[in-house]
Amino acid sequence: MSNQSMDMLLTKDIVREGETILRTKVDPVCLPLSEEDLQQMQWMLDYLKNSQNEELATRYELRPGVGLSANQVGLNKRMCAIYYEDGDQTIEYALFNPKLVSHSTSMIYLEQGEGCLSVDRYIPGYVPRYEKIRIKAILPDGTQELLTFKGYAAIVVQHEMDHLDGIMFYDRINPEDPHKLPQGVHIEPFVRK
Repeated sequence: MSNQSMDMLLTKDIVREGETILRTKVDPVCLPLSEEDLQQMQWMLDYLKNSQNEELATRYELRPGVGLSANQVGLNKRMCAIYYEDGDQTIEYALFNPKLVSHSTSMIYLEQGEGCLSVDRYIPGYVPRYEKIRIKAILPDGTQELLTFKGYAAIVVQHEMDHLDGIMFYDRINPEDPHKLPQGVHIEPFVRK
């Protein structure tokens, strides 16, 4: 993403597994946020929006995604974008320096498993996630907010925050038995309608 004049991110611009940046705990974004930080975040959000638009996704061969972290586009910056439609509601977040503050004891997982724009193969297995999380993050307007996510939004945010710490979703799958769930915790499948 070094080309500062680029108009839009394409699937080919997304870093694939095996690249060092995906295993890097990325650096916090300096405050106040720079124009460059805000522009790069906008590119990331635009990719997600475009990838979910059938016409644009087909025209530009965009792989659909609901979340994107900065290191997935080659940036050593602690920021991530989230965008998806949930019924008649649009979920959209641009998070800078997100930090987990608290989480539920109960857990959830996607029965079909998780996917990732940086991973071009299907990896079966359950990825245990907290059902509800509270994070502290800087928003594009420079304010620091305490945000609560539950259900699918919590899964997406945890997936992206893992990226910022160099963790891939499949690191959380049980290596002996991909469909074995953690013991001693309340965990159930989350079904996205």
